[in-house]
Amino acid sequence: MDAYTAEVQDFFDEMVDAAGQPRPPYARLHAWLLAQPRPALRRKREAADTVFRNLGVTFAAHGDREERELPVPFDLVPRILAAAEWRLVERGIEQRVRALNAFLADVYHDQRIVRAGRLPAAVIERSPAYLPAMAGFTPPGGVYAHVSGLDLVRTGVAQFHVLEDDLGSPSGVSTMLENREATLRLFPELFAAHRVAPVERYPEQLRAMLASVAPPACAGEPTLVLLSSGSASAAFFEHAFLADQMGIELVLGSDLFVDDGWLYMRTTQGRARVDVVYRRIGDAWLDPRAFRADSLLGVPGLFEAYRAGRVTLVNAPGAGLAADRLVYSYLPQIIEFYTGEPPLLGHVPTWRCGEPEALAHVLEHLPEMVLKPLDPGDPEGTLIGPAASHKQLAALRARLQAQPAEFVAQPLLALSTCPAFTASGLAPRHVDLRPFVLFGERLRVTPGGLTRVALKRGSLLVHAEHGGGTKDTWVLEQ
Repeated sequence: MDAYTAEVQDFFDEMVDAAGQPRPPYARLHAWLLAQPRPALRRKREAADTVFRNLGVTFAAHGDREERELPVPFDLVPRILAAAEWRLVERGIEQRVRALNAFLADVYHDQRIVRAGRLPAAVIERSPAYLPAMAGFTPPGGVYAHVSGLDLVRTGVAQFHVLEDDLGSPSGVSTMLENREATLRLFPELFAAHRVAPVERYPEQLRAMLASVAPPACAGEPTLVLLSSGSASAAFFEHAFLADQMGIELVLGSDLFVDDGWLYMRTTQGRARVDVVYRRIGDAWLDPRAFRADSLLGVPGLFEAYRAGRVTLVNAPGAGLAADRLVYSYLPQIIEFYTGEPPLLGHVPTWRCGEPEALAHVLEHLPEMVLKPLDPGDPEGTLIGPAASHKQLAALRARLQAQPAEFVAQPLLALSTCPAFTASGLAPRHVDLRPFVLFGERLRVTPGGLTRVALKRGSLLVHAEHGGGTKDTWVLEQ
């Protein structure tokens, strides 16, 4: 294999330093990669594509005429984090998730943070994720965000920043687990040469967490189900995968019903009472009586049964408030308010465009900005100024001036790079990281998570539909 050259003048490369020397966590992998013939790695990549296609790990590719299901691109080269690096990330994640949970408990009860003048009440009230129906209700164990994912980027040796929090139903766990399985099949000797923290117990740990938050009304072993929106969902493979791995039923809303205030599941042996629902559908669709009346995905009466303490919903309805983009702009103050400490992970400077001074700054620096709509369902989505043409920038400016309060803006960070196997050999490509967190009787961060990689040269877009792929993520145990 040809020598690996990182673009160190612009970005932090995780495998080699400015002199081109391998960083300690990558020393063995660096030597191994340089010893591999390119055709051998190409055959391994083809084998991985076949495995992922057969497993059904795909994404919807929208072409000119039709939609096709393609395997999620898997990059052969693992990403490696040293034990000390991971401890820094893990502590920061734990601090953040506990603070966000405390924030949710406060918002739906006393709103001390509002009364203390640290967060305007309007920030809460305007969020579509805020559910007044949750006011005064405490979920079992006081946990709102049982399953969460954080999107992290790295810009330096000890510089990790949180781009976004996902406290709804974060996806990608199945890909993380299949990436590890693929690595074990393709490079067993390389994997064995490193002491890598395991990830394969995630489904077992998820099941244990779900059981631990069963409602007080549950007697004996709780019955758990995973509620899916069905095969039309882009994440349906993951829904089926996790239900199978946990040994619980995968259900649709039509499989469940509420009778006399209790939730039941239809089975071939009759009805069975359900204690915990790991739901992978949004708040609005949970219960047509409580939320959207046109929902065909949820269960009539489910929210009333939840409020009565007869079933647990994971995550709690309304937990998505903590991931609101306007709330994000206040996260440093929120974390310090509830923990008494400054954030351990970096926070991306965020301008609230509804504020005149912030708007003036954003308009002046628009070509350098990433513009994010507050409405997550905005069809135009996130708009990247540095990648926009003059015409697109003009349209962006006009939209921002017309609706400034609907946006926040952030600078474009210099994402770190990792080696990827490309058609021309090893080359640096930008990456992010999505760790997964379980919070029940205890808080557990899965070591590593899902690394997404922008496989196109110079691209910062890591999603598969934009040419991105995924990598196995190794956290070294020493």
